[in-house]
Amino acid sequence: MFSDLPAWRRAAELTGRRVECARLDDLIRDVRAGRSRALAVHGEPGVGKTALLDYVAVRSLGCRVFRAVGVESEMELVYSGLHQLCTPVLDRLDRLPAPQQDALRTAFGLRSGPPPDRFLVGLAVLGLLSEAAGRQPLVCLVDDLQWVDHASAQVLAFVARRLGAESIGLIFAARTGGKDLESIPDIALSGLRETDALALLTTFLGAPIDARVRDQIVFEARGNPLALMQLARGLPPRELAGGYGLPAVVPLPSGVEESFLRQLGALPQPTRTLLLIAAADPSGDPALVWRAAARLNITADAAAHVDSDVVEFGARVRFRHPLARSAAYRGASDRQRREAHRVLAETTNQELDADRRAWHRAQAAPGPDGAVAGELERSAGRARARGGLAAAAAFLRHAAMLTVEPDKRAERALAAAQAEIQAGSFDEARDLLTITEAGPLTVSQQASAGVLRAQLAFVTHRGGDAPVLLLEAARQLEPIDGVLSRAAYLDALSAAIFAGRLASSGGDVLETAKAARAALSAGHSSSVADLLLEGTAAALDAGYGTGVPTLREALAAFGTDLTDEEELRWMWLACITAIRVWDDSRWNQLTVRYLQLARRAGALSELPLALTQRAHSLLFAGEMAAAASLIDELRVVQEATGSGLAPYGAMALAALRGDATAVETLTTRTVEEAAERGEGIGIVFAEQARAMLGNGLGQYDMALSAGQRAAAYAKDLPALAWTLPELIEAAARTGAGELAAKALDQLDEMACAVGTDWALGVQARSQALFAEGAAADRLYRESIGRLSATRLRVDQARAHLLYGEWLRRERRRNEAREQLGTAHTMLQDMGISAFAERAGRELRAAGGGAGKSATPARSTSLTAQEGQIARMARDGLSNPEIGSRLFISARTVQYHLRKVFTKLGISSRSQLDSVLPEQFLHG
Repeated sequence: MFSDLPAWRRAAELTGRRVECARLDDLIRDVRAGRSRALAVHGEPGVGKTALLDYVAVRSLGCRVFRAVGVESEMELVYSGLHQLCTPVLDRLDRLPAPQQDALRTAFGLRSGPPPDRFLVGLAVLGLLSEAAGRQPLVCLVDDLQWVDHASAQVLAFVARRLGAESIGLIFAARTGGKDLESIPDIALSGLRETDALALLTTFLGAPIDARVRDQIVFEARGNPLALMQLARGLPPRELAGGYGLPAVVPLPSGVEESFLRQLGALPQPTRTLLLIAAADPSGDPALVWRAAARLNITADAAAHVDSDVVEFGARVRFRHPLARSAAYRGASDRQRREAHRVLAETTNQELDADRRAWHRAQAAPGPDGAVAGELERSAGRARARGGLAAAAAFLRHAAMLTVEPDKRAERALAAAQAEIQAGSFDEARDLLTITEAGPLTVSQQASAGVLRAQLAFVTHRGGDAPVLLLEAARQLEPIDGVLSRAAYLDALSAAIFAGRLASSGGDVLETAKAARAALSAGHSSSVADLLLEGTAAALDAGYGTGVPTLREALAAFGTDLTDEEELRWMWLACITAIRVWDDSRWNQLTVRYLQLARRAGALSELPLALTQRAHSLLFAGEMAAAASLIDELRVVQEATGSGLAPYGAMALAALRGDATAVETLTTRTVEEAAERGEGIGIVFAEQARAMLGNGLGQYDMALSAGQRAAAYAKDLPALAWTLPELIEAAARTGAGELAAKALDQLDEMACAVGTDWALGVQARSQALFAEGAAADRLYRESIGRLSATRLRVDQARAHLLYGEWLRRERRRNEAREQLGTAHTMLQDMGISAFAERAGRELRAAGGGAGKSATPARSTSLTAQEGQIARMARDGLSNPEIGSRLFISARTVQYHLRKVFTKLGISSRSQLDSVLPEQFLHG
């Protein structure tokens, strides 16, 4: 209970913390009322963060309280912090969806399997805590977050951002706010005011004190409660009474630790050794501590000299403050620390906790040790299997340091660098590569280092030097491993396509394609990856038509004899290849499969790309509601993952809807950010969206300028599949014949090479804009006929619109009304607002009876999230499935659905189908 806490803590919670305690009380009330809240408390060591968490624990009557504490030496043990928090409710794992169960079991080492996606683990933890809160409101307290392992910290921050209606309170205490906590409400805990510090000191001492000594203590502590206690504790009674003064001012927090060092230094040696052992193993397992102590002939009597305000020996061994642990560890010599780790390793169960044993053995090693390095390498494998890439990197890094053989040392350091890249620790990866490359490397290791440098450049900049570096890595791998070399060439081509006009010299698409073709001349297999490489390189280097047959062969074979992992790796390139050869049917199939794979694997690094591809396929098929739902989902995924991918789908959606304000905002931001990232393809899509908007609004000068900017980089012709038709239409309306002729030639080259209905339909529509009489009539009809055979209803409707406009100018008013009426109906039904209004104006001018196109109806009562959840529920998704897509708990989904039912006056999901089409047809 509150009264059982140390006196200085009780005082700290009542003295000078009224505002902070009031906020914490509000949080507790909300949790009891069924709402979820998250809060971060940050401040310097000793300022009272832990005291406030203790306050919450005592005040949370009627709630379950879970706690976890970060420990510096345990930071490399993946998911250890998360395991602390979730252990009380692991018996409810079977209530989660199977993929989430598997992810969490693998993360906690309860089963073997492929590395779980970090965010799938996050969903599992959110669901597990939600299950726990279903019985009783739950308060989770995480202390010293800065020392919680990186994987756990990321997951916990993710959970905090996704809390909704689960009756969960999640409070973090950390020294600084940190990037992970940016969006979480916080309390910046500073030192106590002088009057409060004086009151606290008086309460702690419990006896009068010389005023000069009191004032000096308060001055030196600078309002830090723990410093007040430690400075007062360090003075003998005669100084407290007589006013002899204190030593020179010591900066905090180091002064607090020095105070602990002095306090611990006065203890008997067996007690100091016992505390060192406890500090060296942060598991808090008293049995382990006492087993290790017994090996050094330390008995239970050693604990009798320890003040309970420093450390507790109970059901768990707990230091009262992290600086006390730090002092117990730092105050020992190197030899003493190695000895403590040695006995801990000897008494740690190798079967149950092999990784912690390996870690202790590594810390105990006085120098290089091949056996320990091998054990660390095996621990890295286990950490990777649990999704702990940061932990795997740390194990490998230590393994490298303990390895004498140069080639083995380099191999482990390179593996550590690769793990750091995958974990997103790019600075650490660069440091490892710099260290590795300074030593002698084999040819193979030099090539591997080159690949890692190239991958690092690509994932951090998406352009710039990435294609050049990947090309160099591919060349180095050629004589060593042909398969890896070709994969690197294909990665280089993908990077060059992505970088576009922003690629560095020597790495644009043409130079990359030439290099890849030269490498392929030595022979290759007929794998899907090789076919994609050969076809893409040929289309860019030898002429578009040259590569088309091979690309078609690659698409036809895609998915055959590929594992899900291999299929997922090349799926983005396969999807854009379908666009680049104008195969709408294959594109549709691949985008469906891409999204299925990404979701099933929980591959949230791929999910933004998969959602973008699928949304575009749906947009141009006229399925705006479905596309809008995926774009909404994409925003949630990007918020959860921090993905910086350009808003390709949102730009296209806004342009088709005729939302000029949204297009301007999205495209301006995209152009600026794409330039910073080196994402040249983003500029193409931004300008293309502006051109499409201009054509829809009838602002053809704007469309022409944007189309020219989009098409300015002509080295990658198939990247202009959507741009050229917009440019041609704008050029036809503004009389820019020379620009139109060039664009038509480029479009003709692609249409003649592929011969698909999509390509030939768009080609015929574009040619008709410059034809006259019977030729124009024939071309328009051909365009409509071909496009009606595809899924691309937007292009088909626009063909009807252009044909109707031409017929009206030819004074064939009856036929014009027919075509314009069809266009208007199709465009309006699809929610293509700007083009629908243009069709309506033309129809009225032709004597038709169309009224002004109405803006798609939107609900005025449902929030955006409620509408999104309602759409998914209408489509048959269960609450857990909706929660998985939107990164919220199933309980929060149910909470929102109840509000939806109330607002819409319905009582079941089956009624959503009759209500939502009118209110949410267009998202």
